Amino acid sequence: MPEVGYRLLLAVDIGNINTSVGLFDGSKLKYQWRISTDRNRTSDETGILFRSLFQSAGVNMESIKDVVICSVVPPVMHSFTNAIIKYADKKPLIVGPGTKTGINIKYENPREVGADKIVNAVGAVKLYGAPVIIVDFGTATTYCAISRNGDYLGGIICPGITISAEALFDKAAKLPRVEFAEPRYVIGRNTETSIQSGLFYGSAGQVEYLVRIIKREMREENAKVVATGSAAMFIASKLKCVDEVNMVLTLEGLREIYYMNI
Repeated sequence: MPEVGYRLLLAVDIGNINTSVGLFDGSKLKYQWRISTDRNRTSDETGILFRSLFQSAGVNMESIKDVVICSVVPPVMHSFTNAIIKYADKKPLIVGPGTKTGINIKYENPREVGADKIVNAVGAVKLYGAPVIIVDFGTATTYCAISRNGDYLGGIICPGITISAEALFDKAAKLPRVEFAEPRYVIGRNTETSIQSGLFYGSAGQVEYLVRIIKREMREENAKVVATGSAAMFIASKLKCVDEVNMVLTLEGLREIYYMNI
């Protein structure tokens, strides 16, 4: 892979709740930030925020060689794209239909597959090989199955941990909002720890079961399982089925897609 020296690649993964920002020097992720995804933020506010993040790391916007973006939030793309053009003087590569990924999508309608899922698949196959199963603990908890030929077979979409917690708080009048944490005991001794146990161990149990039946349906009992997303570190310690935890898998995938397309 070519090295870009002081010329850095900016990779941006725009999610529903958070946006991950990474700066690569060649194959090395040198800096990473996580910011909130704000649909009301203007392009100037976005540009100034990026400049502030870079300045805190001693990086000038002029050091940016290129920019690659994947997004599952179409309403913010106008402000993000304009911010990159205005403040970094670069036209970003936006992952979407027509972008080279090396992944053959077997979904009935390939356009329905979120860009982040394909980017994760690219990163996982590059780093860990295939077959591989990706478990992403994001706004939704998603499972993606990649065959030994590198085909995106499909997956599963479940309510994420945060969504589940908020639904309990919103729909059950007597249940409080609680912090997501691993309780000391599986059997809760009060309402708070009972909810925490349901969220934590319920999510862990869901992953163990779904990964098992995905492997069976794929006929790939030795498929590697990679966990990513904001809650991956908390959950993975309790999961025997997870082989790797990579908190920056999407950024790594974006880097690979960039080099495929330049």
